[in-house]
Amino acid sequence: MQRNLKSIFLTGLAVVMPLGLTIYIFVFLIEMMDSLLLIVPDRYHPDVFLPFHVPGLGAIVTVALILLCGLVAKSYFGNKIVKIGEGFLDKIPFVRSIYQAMKKIADTMFADRSASFKKVVLFHFPSKTTYSIGFVTGVVGGELNEKICPNNCYVSVFMPTAPNPTTGLYMIMPEDELIHLDMSVEEAFTLIISAGIVTPAHRTARIQ
Repeated sequence: MQRNLKSIFLTGLAVVMPLGLTIYIFVFLIEMMDSLLLIVPDRYHPDVFLPFHVPGLGAIVTVALILLCGLVAKSYFGNKIVKIGEGFLDKIPFVRSIYQAMKKIADTMFADRSASFKKVVLFHFPSKTTYSIGFVTGVVGGELNEKICPNNCYVSVFMPTAPNPTTGLYMIMPEDELIHLDMSVEEAFTLIISAGIVTPAHRTARIQ
């Protein structure tokens, strides 16, 4: 009886935990975006014109502002303004490093030409008898390519750490040492975050 109750509890926990965390994060983001409305003067605040408070109005305003920024940045004069602003930030030593790093990451993630995080690979790490999962982020180029392998035989690989995939190791590896997997990026991230507890359904194997 006790074992059945434990099994039922764990099953319920497995259902409630991801749902609860998803709702919590969603509510947190909505409240954070709502707090952005505090910068709006009281006389122009939406709550003054509306008979009731609308939850998530900050999210709508934030999305609208992002769309507006994108629209302006795509225009000729907007593009000039962005370049002037980037030139100004380029003159500030510490800020320049942070901005350039964030800009390159954003360009890599959102540009259509990006091939990052599209390939899941398996490779030996940290020894020849163990394996780790990583993501091919691109072909090594520039000076690194010239020094290591002019024939583009090395690729950039990011190996996330479990259970926090936002940190990890950047490695330059020979492409012929990588084992390309069929699993999707989402499946690989789920596998890493769960530390191997949750595996892709069609590849689940019971450990004896």
